[in-house]
Amino acid sequence: MTETTVSPTSPSRRVDRTVIISIWAVPVLVVGQFAMLAIVPVVLALTVSLRHAHLRGLRRWTIALGTAYAVPLILWTIGPDRAPSLSRDMHPVFAALIVVASLVAAAAFHLGRRRSSRPDGSPSERQHFRAAP
Repeated sequence: MTETTVSPTSPSRRVDRTVIISIWAVPVLVVGQFAMLAIVPVVLALTVSLRHAHLRGLRRWTIALGTAYAVPLILWTIGPDRAPSLSRDMHPVFAALIVVASLVAAAAFHLGRRRSSRPDGSPSERQHFRAAP
């Protein structure tokens, strides 16, 4: 019997690393007043999660993150009197919404990985033992 091992640089591991680094970079950039640069990790996380089937559970959260980022970006673009940067023109509520959406997406990623890597199966497949009296 041949035993297969997953190398540390397997394609799915690189994809997972790309997504989680991108998701964690968004709140850092928005809070650090580099909101316009946050478009790169938002688009990267959204694209990768939509392209790879094993990230299906993360899709709705990256779509929410992309939408939360797109609204102030569009308002900044079409605004009549725009500030020189997105960070200065963005309302603090939008910044907080982007940070929360990113943190929820990161939590969904980490919880999804923990749930899928559990060796004893899904919660419905596990045997339920009664606690000792």
